[in-house]
Amino acid sequence: MNHHAFAPTPPLGWNSWDCYGATVREEEVRGNAAYMAEYLKPYGWEYVVVDIQWYEPGAVSDLYRPFVRLEMDSYSRLMPAVNRFPSADGGQGFKPLADYVHNLGLKFGIHIMRGIPRQAVHDNTPIKGTSVTARDIAHTCSFCGWNTDMYGVDASKEGAQEYYNSLFELYAEWGVDYIKVDDIADSWLHGGAHLGEIELIRKAIEHVGRPIVLSLSPGPAPVKHADFLEDNANMWRMTDDFWDRWPLLLDMFDRCKTWEGRPKPGCWPDCDMLPLGRIGVRCSHPDRMTRFTRDEQVTMMTLWSIFRSPLMMGGEMRDNDEWTLSLLTNREVLHMHRTSFGARQVSRDGDRVVWSAQGSDGEHYVALFNTGEEEAEVAVTLRELGLDGEALVQNLWSGEVLGTRTETLSAVIAPHGAALYRLG
Repeated sequence: MNHHAFAPTPPLGWNSWDCYGATVREEEVRGNAAYMAEYLKPYGWEYVVVDIQWYEPGAVSDLYRPFVRLEMDSYSRLMPAVNRFPSADGGQGFKPLADYVHNLGLKFGIHIMRGIPRQAVHDNTPIKGTSVTARDIAHTCSFCGWNTDMYGVDASKEGAQEYYNSLFELYAEWGVDYIKVDDIADSWLHGGAHLGEIELIRKAIEHVGRPIVLSLSPGPAPVKHADFLEDNANMWRMTDDFWDRWPLLLDMFDRCKTWEGRPKPGCWPDCDMLPLGRIGVRCSHPDRMTRFTRDEQVTMMTLWSIFRSPLMMGGEMRDNDEWTLSLLTNREVLHMHRTSFGARQVSRDGDRVVWSAQGSDGEHYVALFNTGEEEAEVAVTLRELGLDGEALVQNLWSGEVLGTRTETLSAVIAPHGAALYRLG
């Protein structure tokens, strides 16, 4: 099966990073999975993803402890820390946790770092099914600039593909549906995106025959590699870690424009996680409700949705208030996110930004943004949208039907705010 079929629409899910950094525990994953099954699954949310360092017994925040011993099997493969994931005891790995998630009707994902554990290289442990060892395939001059867990893998070495095959054989046995691979897609550290290892991973997924969605991080992924990324992955980050600060949200307008025209079934440029609700629970960032104002939250959700970025909730979902839940469960917005196409920036005039997309049933979608510090009227003509005649207008966030427009659609938008409409 072509890997594009693994993600025909942009994935929707939860990731533990924004709230728990490297420290998430099994009971927290199970709790968020149960919340998703009850409140979000009916709206299409399905992925539950354990982020970085699930193999680090002593992780304390999003700040990594350097050069510590990690949980690892005899074949150079990292394993869940049993003190944090008790059901992994006895070599079961993530299978019991994945089974729990699957029994809720959801899908299970994990984060991994590119490469092979430094610990495996120093211990010179074997690669399953081969006569080579970790030391034989390691690229010891290729390593992450912000985490000491791994060395890169030299894709030209005998045993390199077999190592990645053995990893994904293990993940398939566990029942993993989604893999976020880190330190692999960015264009600014250690010579750019690691194309050789991306190809090894793609072949490993093909080898195991399980429909595992492949997400590449961090960003910005190089636009010059867009075709390569489409050929090998389902998602790739357009940005470094995204947090609840207005300058980062403002910057995403440029990044979406840069990747305009690339989202398509199975291929999703990724704006990164949604720092909504309660975040920073066990991180160097303070434990808090998101610093984004409500207007900024609507702007983020509107831009991510019309652009068709994957939507990965980053907050502790069990602490969601009614407002946060409403942002994640608007059926009309999610329908646009799932079925629209051709998203484009129609205009950008100073602080006034307009995006549009086409709908699967002939409708059009229009997002009006005010990125300035003062209230402003934002307008677009129907001709700019490719429409002739009149159009019935519905506000998607409120659900209100506003009547017909014949020439111009306009709204007074709050600072850092947005409005989203369906025309048809």
